[in-house]
Amino acid sequence: MTPAIRFKLSLMMFLEFFIWGAWFVTLGTYLLHNLHTTGTQVGSAFLTQSVGAIVAPFIIGLIADRFFSAQKILGVLHLLGAVLLWLASRAVDFSAFYPYVLTYMIVYMPTLALVNSISFRQMQNPQKEFASIRVLGTLGWIIAGITIGWLNWEQSGNLGLTFQMAAGASALLGVFSFTLPPTPPVKKAGPATMGELLGLEAIGLLKNRSYLIFFLASVAICVPLSFYYGFTNPFLNETGMKSAAGIQSLGQVSEVLFMLLIPVFFARLGVKKMLAIGMLAWVVRYIFFAYGNGDSNYWMLIAGIVMHGICYDFFFVTGQIYTDNLAGEQSKSAAQGFITLATYGVGMLIGSLLSGQIVDAHKTTGDLHDWHTIWLIPAGIAAVVLAVFVLLFKDQNAPAPAEEISYAEANARLEV
Repeated sequence: MTPAIRFKLSLMMFLEFFIWGAWFVTLGTYLLHNLHTTGTQVGSAFLTQSVGAIVAPFIIGLIADRFFSAQKILGVLHLLGAVLLWLASRAVDFSAFYPYVLTYMIVYMPTLALVNSISFRQMQNPQKEFASIRVLGTLGWIIAGITIGWLNWEQSGNLGLTFQMAAGASALLGVFSFTLPPTPPVKKAGPATMGELLGLEAIGLLKNRSYLIFFLASVAICVPLSFYYGFTNPFLNETGMKSAAGIQSLGQVSEVLFMLLIPVFFARLGVKKMLAIGMLAWVVRYIFFAYGNGDSNYWMLIAGIVMHGICYDFFFVTGQIYTDNLAGEQSKSAAQGFITLATYGVGMLIGSLLSGQIVDAHKTTGDLHDWHTIWLIPAGIAAVVLAVFVLLFKDQNAPAPAEEISYAEANARLEV
């Protein structure tokens, strides 16, 4: 890979995740305070991510994988996304806002697979080269949060500007995408089966009892995960934390650190312990949030944020590695698509619906909430998932036989 291509791919990753982090982190606060929505409506807004994750394989499988170059599809989707984000910033109420954010997430979620696909096609050894480029995406998310905190948009009530900032970055990436290395389709034009689109050709993995336990745990753990995505920023602002979005970016700093340490921990602890530690971290994080405050227990809020690296990397990244190893060479891409559809599609959808209703049920006076009780609920869910997982899961890491799992040629993997 030439330095010029490396620079282009790195800038692509930076903008891709800067766009998402620029508005997604503070979405809950914006809806509750600027558009005066209910918690259920906030959950519905975050549910659009799940809709996008479910629709994404169809867009990739029907269009990008078969008819048009990936970088051109990426450019068109981001230019369309820029228009939708700008229109969302102008919406005066939730009924006007929701169609824009729903359409935007259907447009944006496929781009997560496209940037990976474009990157992988330029690499001779993705296992060694991809991480150094993907980390620029995490940096983009961090810079977005720091920018929001530095400009004081949360306290000043100007979070509508986050959508306009994201729209500008999306327009920039849309234009820039047409300068990326050509990434033509690798599949012949023709009809795709439903199994190919959804990664269901890897469903044979579920014949492995331990993988089935992991699969179900992955779906279930996304229910408490949705609480974090949807309501951490409103919670931190309610506790009086200044520049909450900027401080939340410490979670991504932690994510980078632990991602670099994953190979070391993986070799020493193995799959089961890594996954269990990741789920335990969710329990501890939510207990910290339940008992943390803006005064004497402020450290708990910071600790809960910093634990994001353990929460995400130890479970989701380890889970991706586990899935990759178990699938074997013939079904790696299909298996990754399958687990992504289950987690960010089904799991997050259930969690988004549940979390909003729970937050509404624990509203106290005015715009305040009983966050102590709210956070103990996802802590309890994560604890139950952890207990079942530890009791039933056995660390079996051998590749599945080729005759049990069909080969899938999908070249895109959603990683959030």
